[in-house]
Amino acid sequence: MSERVVIVGGTSGIGLAAAVRLAASGREVVVTGRTPERLERAVKEIGERGSGAVVDARDPEAMRNLFTEVGPVDHVVINVSGRGQAAGPFRSLTPQALRQALEDKLIAHIVAAQAVLPVLRRDGSLTFVSAASADSAMAEVAGLAAVNGAIQAMIPGLAVELAPVRVNAVSPGVVDTEWWDWLGDSRQDALDAFAAATTVGRIGTPADVANAITYLIETGYATGTVMTVDGGVRLKPSAA
Repeated sequence: MSERVVIVGGTSGIGLAAAVRLAASGREVVVTGRTPERLERAVKEIGERGSGAVVDARDPEAMRNLFTEVGPVDHVVINVSGRGQAAGPFRSLTPQALRQALEDKLIAHIVAAQAVLPVLRRDGSLTFVSAASADSAMAEVAGLAAVNGAIQAMIPGLAVELAPVRVNAVSPGVVDTEWWDWLGDSRQDALDAFAAATTVGRIGTPADVANAITYLIETGYATGTVMTVDGGVRLKPSAA
């Protein structure tokens, strides 16, 4: 019997790329999203091994109902995120924006992880998707760093508490997804600047991060790990 993987937030970008890769390896993949139309498109792209459910990861009851319906699960990837509410200068970061960012990402990650535990395989895995802003020394990312840093701080303790379930995180740098659409007309200029700050000379693709997620799922000796996939941007001094 093939493994069953649930990707919470799997209808676009990194989550969808991971779903396609994991399904291609023979696994059954269930993706979630909040929009029926996007979910339908994602399931078609994943193919015959894919299925999906419309659910808001911030809703504890909805998440518990989802996993009760899905049944036994081997691996879970949690990839939900907000839309840049906490980005920008620290001086103008509002409590409302920070609360929304925490609700959309940190709280959603925790709610999803708690909901799956009753049906997660004893030696299965949880993989969180944070962001490299947690470890960056760049201007105007303090809010994002706070949210993603909180996720990464959970990983070692959860790996001990939930053992033998393996708990890991992937920490992507700048990846070309629709997350950056909030920048509007300045989007491409920003992505070009980020690419110049890497050592590999480009920004990431969803497939780059999907490869890392697959590695953590398949490597049974990896737990308590935060895997950074940032194109080497952390290796170059910031000009900011």
